[in-house]
Amino acid sequence: MPEIAEIARAVHFLRLHFVGKVIKDAEAIDDANVFGKVGTDGPEMAAGLIGKKIISAGTQGKYFWMEMSKPPHLVMHFGMTGWIHIKGERSAYTNYYKKMKPDELDKWPPKYWKFKIETEDGDEMAFTDPRRFGRVRTVDCPGKDIRKHSPLVENGPDPVVDLDVFTEDYLREKMKSRRVPIKALLLDQAVISGIGNWVADEVLYHAKLHPEQYCNDFSDAEIKQLYESIRYVCQTAVDKLGDSDQFPDDWLFNYRWGKGSKNAHSHTPNGDKLAFLTVGGRTSCYAPARQKKTGQIVSGVKEEPLESAEEKDSPKKASRTKVAKSKDKSEELEANGSKVKTEKAAPRKRKIKTEEDEEVTCTPNKAQPHPSKKSTRSRYFEDPKNPKGGAEATEEAKADTSGRRRSGRLQSKAA
Repeated sequence: MPEIAEIARAVHFLRLHFVGKVIKDAEAIDDANVFGKVGTDGPEMAAGLIGKKIISAGTQGKYFWMEMSKPPHLVMHFGMTGWIHIKGERSAYTNYYKKMKPDELDKWPPKYWKFKIETEDGDEMAFTDPRRFGRVRTVDCPGKDIRKHSPLVENGPDPVVDLDVFTEDYLREKMKSRRVPIKALLLDQAVISGIGNWVADEVLYHAKLHPEQYCNDFSDAEIKQLYESIRYVCQTAVDKLGDSDQFPDDWLFNYRWGKGSKNAHSHTPNGDKLAFLTVGGRTSCYAPARQKKTGQIVSGVKEEPLESAEEKDSPKKASRTKVAKSKDKSEELEANGSKVKTEKAAPRKRKIKTEEDEEVTCTPNKAQPHPSKKSTRSRYFEDPKNPKGGAEATEEAKADTSGRRRSGRLQSKAA
């Protein structure tokens, strides 16, 4: 999902190509997911953009907007796979294009477009979203008040834009007033805007804090360290416009994506071994030796060490070596006249007597039933030690059942 850095990248290109220009044409697909779920009609929105000038573009965490010359204004969220494409420009980050097919790179309008605009200067922009979790809405208010309206007003401060609000004291107050894992607190957009999964893991890696330790169980020194880590990671990622190819070499981001793949990195260059934690279906990448718990952590944490291809092959090689050595040892013993035992021991058996066969085998019973609850079935068989056997035993068994058949049903009175 696009996070604070990717949103900053999109807004950078909007400012570069569209701010200050008049919209000549606009078109939108009637997609109830992208527009309807936030109370906006796509075609109606597009029609209302024509002739308006784009005054500014802004960002708050994972949301961004375009302020128009008059209301309503556009407020957008990329969801999982949304993006802003500009004709003739590579506006996305490097890895975005690596996943596209060659015939899709220069196609216009791009695949999965939801709305597109064209300015009087000939610049064209399109909002795309393959999975349709993105949201495009209109906000009817003065441009300077966009952040005072939903959904921005419900979101916390942006750690890059809102330095007057996002302070160390603000973070300390939020951490001390809650009792949730610190990773969950960082992901809460009502507390801090823009931090998603990879940014949270990166922040905690640099702060050397365990992702599942309760947020109110950290010292003031650790909170200070966390605040500085949030500022460093978010500011650096935004300055690089979300281009991971330019991220520092020592960042966790460069090594965290190999889970389950052949080219997995099990360690960072400085030797930190990586592992994954799973709690409630959410996965965190961290370095156990670096991010040690200093307080209580949430229960039910499942840790999965990250193994490289070489490490995955090592146990197999060791197993094959062990089997080969065992085979050589067996051959050596046989050559010396020693008997090699290869068969498993036969299961232990007990013997009981029946009237047809003197002895049969069965699985041994570990407990004997109480005499009063002894099965009547044994009395149907002759017992040499029991003077009552055969027919007499049968009659006695019938009497003991108090009118019940062997199946357990009551016999009728007529019988």
